[in-house]
Amino acid sequence: MERKAFIKNCGFACLGGTLVASLLESCGGTKMIAGTIDHSDLVVPVSSFQSHNGSFSRYVVIQHEKLKYPVCVYRFGEKEYTALLMRCTHQGAELQVFGARLQCPAHGSEFNDKGVVQNGPADTNLRTFPVTIQHNQLYISLK
Repeated sequence: MERKAFIKNCGFACLGGTLVASLLESCGGTKMIAGTIDHSDLVVPVSSFQSHNGSFSRYVVIQHEKLKYPVCVYRFGEKEYTALLMRCTHQGAELQVFGARLQCPAHGSEFNDKGVVQNGPADTNLRTFPVTIQHNQLYISLK
């Protein structure tokens, strides 16, 4: 094989590997957990973000039988979290999580990991909830 062809093939292999890795990341299962309700707070352990290999997940989706829609919580750092109601502000469909974005399956609205509208038809940001940390628990205020 000539040097030029070898370099070309290696380049395609690197691009293909990167593409496959990104596809696998987006196809990975969303980490769904059940939260508990304590007064007006949705409570989950901070350890919910820890993976089996010791690293931390970027987000978790929390469900509870008393909530009509799940809540997606993004982890930005050890003490920085954002909790978002997974209800599209356009017509109320439940959102789907794709890494750092939430997308509406009904009309395609997209929101970033802070709940800010990125693409319409929605024109209002997602509802966010204050998050506090106490005794290795996240308390998401549903007020």
